[in-house]
Amino acid sequence: MTAHNLGSSGAAPAAGTGPLPTAHLRVSGVTASYGGREVLHGVDLAVQRGGITAVVGASGSGKTTLLRVIAGFTRPDAGEVALGATRVAGEGAWVPVHRRGIGYVTQDGGLFPHLSVERNIAFGLEQLDRRARRARVAELLDLVALPRDVAERRPDQLSGGQQQRVGIARALARRPELMLLDEPFSALDTGLRAATRDAVASILTDAGTTTVLVTHDQSEALSFSDQVAVMRDGRLVQTGHPFVVYTRPVDREVAEFLGEAIVLDAWLDGSLASCALGYVPVRNPPAQGRVQLMLRPEQVRIVADSPIRATVQGGVYSGAETSVRIRLEPRPDSDPRLPAEPPAITIRHWNAALARHGQRIALRVVGEGVAFPA
Repeated sequence: MTAHNLGSSGAAPAAGTGPLPTAHLRVSGVTASYGGREVLHGVDLAVQRGGITAVVGASGSGKTTLLRVIAGFTRPDAGEVALGATRVAGEGAWVPVHRRGIGYVTQDGGLFPHLSVERNIAFGLEQLDRRARRARVAELLDLVALPRDVAERRPDQLSGGQQQRVGIARALARRPELMLLDEPFSALDTGLRAATRDAVASILTDAGTTTVLVTHDQSEALSFSDQVAVMRDGRLVQTGHPFVVYTRPVDREVAEFLGEAIVLDAWLDGSLASCALGYVPVRNPPAQGRVQLMLRPEQVRIVADSPIRATVQGGVYSGAETSVRIRLEPRPDSDPRLPAEPPAITIRHWNAALARHGQRIALRVVGEGVAFPA
């Protein structure tokens, strides 16, 4: 993981013109190219002071280019970027990388291997005397929950998670007001990744640092942030609170990208959708008639008795829960406007004993569904 600090927050960037933004970071109508190809197409993003926003999307969707524009490594072709009350990029405004007061962390292993942890963290603090530098390093080691005796070690004497915490400490050393994280946890194994991610989120929250995380990991985006921005083909297609984006995605592609989704043919009358799982309420229904209804697997519960029945086709046990593949059974009151053959779907359940092949179960839907035009 590489950690850079792109300037001290103590020195304000050169002032631009235009209205003062209400967010700490505001990206407005940004278009940008990479390698002669337009990668970003009119991107708008606002991040409140102290907030953590995760930008999630498939590889090649433009996530890293967006970070590079914010940091100042890439000039936008159009649009503007503002930090607080200062326009740092846009027509008639350009603040160079080293004056933006931004910490930048990536996952490509950029700690200086020949320097101690202390010298890595203190890199860029030359304006402080030796005593002040050592005090700042000790403060940062405490902040990232590393023992102070690691200060004399080299990076290769640390675990992967410890190295990442050192990288965060180095990026925080000059007290940046904005932290940019580009896939910082992707090189770690699953258990270490989760622990390090949680620790870093706590560190940034405690420091009150405004943060933008770029990741392709949906669960990471949902658990790390207080705002998720979904990027597709160089555009942000949905931005909002993680719960809202997960439970009320704007389209089927977003729904399926953010996690497992059950998508059923349905018929919408008012705010009630008729489908193979019975009648399901829909929030903010689109046009009436034939639609596709989206539910999350955890919304379909196994119950003691219900007119909605299914046969288990198989299951995958993963410890805390089991993914159960089931075939829905025809109902006497099935809507004649829907396909006659009920579909097979996958649900999640805590009881692995209910995943036995051929077992008949009863089902109930909890919560609301999301309807997309058919």
